[in-house]
Amino acid sequence: MISISYKLIKIYYNIMGMRNETCSLSNSIIFLLIFLTFVSSTNGGDIVVYWGQNEKEGSLTETCNTGLYKIVNIAFLSTFGDGRKPQLNLAGHCDPTSNNGCKILSIDIKNCQKKGIKVLLSIGGGVEGYTLSSNEDARNVGDYIWNNFLGGKSFSRPLGDVVLDGVDFDIEVGGGEEFYGELARRISQHKGTKKVFLTAAPQCPFPDQQLKGALSTGLFDFVWVQFYNNDPCLFDSNNPGKFQKSWIKWISTIKVSKIYVGVPASPEASTAESGFVATRVFINKVLPFVKRSSKYGGVMLWDRFADKQNGYGRNIKAFV
Repeated sequence: MISISYKLIKIYYNIMGMRNETCSLSNSIIFLLIFLTFVSSTNGGDIVVYWGQNEKEGSLTETCNTGLYKIVNIAFLSTFGDGRKPQLNLAGHCDPTSNNGCKILSIDIKNCQKKGIKVLLSIGGGVEGYTLSSNEDARNVGDYIWNNFLGGKSFSRPLGDVVLDGVDFDIEVGGGEEFYGELARRISQHKGTKKVFLTAAPQCPFPDQQLKGALSTGLFDFVWVQFYNNDPCLFDSNNPGKFQKSWIKWISTIKVSKIYVGVPASPEASTAESGFVATRVFINKVLPFVKRSSKYGGVMLWDRFADKQNGYGRNIKAFV
């Protein structure tokens, strides 16, 4: 920031012909406004949140009405592949096996989209019940996702007639990692009336073993790296180098538009409180470092329930 402000000062003095003169109050105010405009327009980010795994987190409409988030991942499509019938698991929000299932959520999703918030389907999660057994299996799952959640057509759309904005790959278990690239390609091959975003949530140790094949396709728009539950790359105020080294590896290696810092929104939201960074430390130590990169996209929070309880997103939003 010091080097940037110094360059701006030199430019300003050259333009005004005041290299050796004392700056007047009015000119100082003009420069200050120019400088603040410049700073506020660089390296801005958004907050992404996962919603769907705790009934006490509130509705999707309530989540979007907070004004905190630009992307909401509906979590999860947790059953699919290897002959399984794909099925949502949204905790107590709705019962996907009932007659109406989760179609009532279409109203909430449309409300979010009207506010300019992207709503994505997150597939996978941390519980076994999904896998891919072959490229053909991957293509079949891709067709199902397209027809039932995106721009395709089906009589059994679990979320009703609403068209989601994309698919998030949160692949943590299940095997078949060599076929997720084919799943990404299959989804991308379908063409509808609007862009379909592909995102992923890899673990911070590079490369993520479950998602390295998918990410190598170059088809993903955003990646939010989970800097929690993985000791080798967690942020530690006493040893920030391990986090910084991991971040640099991700932004310099993955072909993607934006990369986000993924953190738990409360100590209880991660395994054994692994990876939680207090908001003051996050604002003062983490954000200034990651915002240096042009690939910086913002912050991903796990999850809405933790954020609602702890207010993490509200506390960091002005600095993201």
